[in-house]
Amino acid sequence: MNIHAVRAIYMFEMNRAFRTWAQSIIAPVLTTSLYFIVFGTAIGSRMGDISGVDYGAYIIPGLLMLSLLSESISNASFGIYMPKWSGTIYELLSAPVNWIEVLLGYVGAAASKSLLLGTLILLTARFFVPYHIAHPVWMVGFLLLTVVSFCLFGFIIGLWADSFQKLQVIPLLVITPLTFLGGAFYSINMLPEPWQTVSLFNPVVYLISGLRWAFYGQADVHIAVSTGMTLVFMAACLAVVWWVFKTGKRIRR
Repeated sequence: MNIHAVRAIYMFEMNRAFRTWAQSIIAPVLTTSLYFIVFGTAIGSRMGDISGVDYGAYIIPGLLMLSLLSESISNASFGIYMPKWSGTIYELLSAPVNWIEVLLGYVGAAASKSLLLGTLILLTARFFVPYHIAHPVWMVGFLLLTVVSFCLFGFIIGLWADSFQKLQVIPLLVITPLTFLGGAFYSINMLPEPWQTVSLFNPVVYLISGLRWAFYGQADVHIAVSTGMTLVFMAACLAVVWWVFKTGKRIRR
């Protein structure tokens, strides 16, 4: 394992994030704060509890997941796409590093930025609504699992994209709608049939449900199912990345 190569890629990506801290960190926190003001304070004060949890607190896992999914994909996809766009990818391909070291550097940095963002969002939420975390260890583990999985997914998008427009297609047109329809602001048990059953085909439901269980000990889907689905998604992303590096598909411009 070339630790120096992993560290060089990791530090380069982290330094890039801190150079653009207003866009990378402050903007997502402000956006989430607006959601807390509108849904948690303005609307939430007029709504009852959901399964014994105040509505403002109930939407915290959903809002956290909404930000983490989009930022994880964006951080990882942009990180690997920039070398392709600038042509410096050839320096990386000719360096004495294998695909695992490249993956650890880029995905590790993207995951670190996403976890930092998640921490800031949780701290910000304290200013708007009181909440408690029933299973803090599970919460940290599930957050880490989710962030790494979607950073891998974002890395794949960065390898696939051949323009800046393509970097935004899946996050904006797929991930964001699925998150809104995945129980971010409500419980899928509140939906009538057949929409409740249809929602189970939305993969984001399992992510939000698992995180909500870690917060409040209740979920729309059993925690074991949520964890299993996330692990399957991570394994699938790893398999795709391995195939891309072995075949060289879409790595070069």
